[in-house]
Amino acid sequence: MKIIQHSAEVLKVALVSRDPQLAKLYEEFESKEKLLLNEAFQPNSVLFKPITLHSDSDWISSHPEPTQDFAQFYHDPCRNRPSSKKSLICVQPIGAFGDSRVSTDVYMNWLKDYCEAFYYGLTVRILGPVPVSHTGCAFRVNEYTHNLQIQAGHLLNYLKKKKAKDAFCVVGVTMIDLYPKESWNFVFGQASLTEGVGIFSFARYDSDFYSANYKGKLKTTKKLPPADYSVFDGYYTPEITSLLLLRSCKTLTHEIGHIFGLHHCQWLQCVMQGSNHLEESDRRPLDLCPICLRKLQSALGFKITERYKAGPPGLCWPTLHCPSCPPTPSTAHPSPLQHFTNTGFLGRCRGGWRMRQVEQNLNSVMEQV
Repeated sequence: MKIIQHSAEVLKVALVSRDPQLAKLYEEFESKEKLLLNEAFQPNSVLFKPITLHSDSDWISSHPEPTQDFAQFYHDPCRNRPSSKKSLICVQPIGAFGDSRVSTDVYMNWLKDYCEAFYYGLTVRILGPVPVSHTGCAFRVNEYTHNLQIQAGHLLNYLKKKKAKDAFCVVGVTMIDLYPKESWNFVFGQASLTEGVGIFSFARYDSDFYSANYKGKLKTTKKLPPADYSVFDGYYTPEITSLLLLRSCKTLTHEIGHIFGLHHCQWLQCVMQGSNHLEESDRRPLDLCPICLRKLQSALGFKITERYKAGPPGLCWPTLHCPSCPPTPSTAHPSPLQHFTNTGFLGRCRGGWRMRQVEQNLNSVMEQV
């Protein structure tokens, strides 16, 4: 196990910058917002902790890449910027989602509400679900896991054609496993940042995916007829549980963050950390570290305190439950964070502790100012 411990000075420069113009912009934050952001470089902060690598297979160990501080993000000429004419995040469901207990519409509305609170100020539009056959993509049976997979690159081409003029980005989501090319085993997702499109699969977020009894395994591993999409009729998709929903929220916001130009975070524990496997993905918190939060704020222009209190009225997170947690009653709360916290789901599952601490810190900050 290895802890990536940056000095307070390094973290402060990454957040505030030595650039006088950017430092001046930082001073324009409200005092209560700066109090939260400054937690990035406070010794022994209870809100934002250093990244811990558990094995050599973790992302940072196996995928060395340069860090990205706020100044590098701000001055990047290639990053995508939303505008008044391009302010929509479009989500395209592909294939079926879950069993009969939860419809695709219900699941997508959960993702929509969470994503709108995360990318505060933008509107998320859920497009009508399409079957795999409408995309014209290639597909195969994975020779190791024996499950169906669809070709990610072909789906990106399909999404490019679907992208509306007022869309900042369009992202496809599916419960069917993905592969980028024949020589690869699988991929969680793939995106074209220049085109503003991405495709992401939640198939491997099913707790049973790697078990011997996974229901998505096919009896044959033979090459399938290229144009016969009937193999997807009635194909197994996992039950939508709170755990799968939590993992989906993390993945969707992480990948859309890349379309905004945020690189993998290597500063502090953050939803923008890279993940190489499911266990590492589960360790990621739900929200952004202060450095990545400032990046997103500069792109969208929201007030940080308003973002943390955001959420549509009546948003009701799951009556479903994590397999390791007892069921919790379904009651309406004014924000996704409050519902996750008040139902106790995040209190028992990884990822919720820091979000709860952030909200408590914001409340105490507001009382001081």
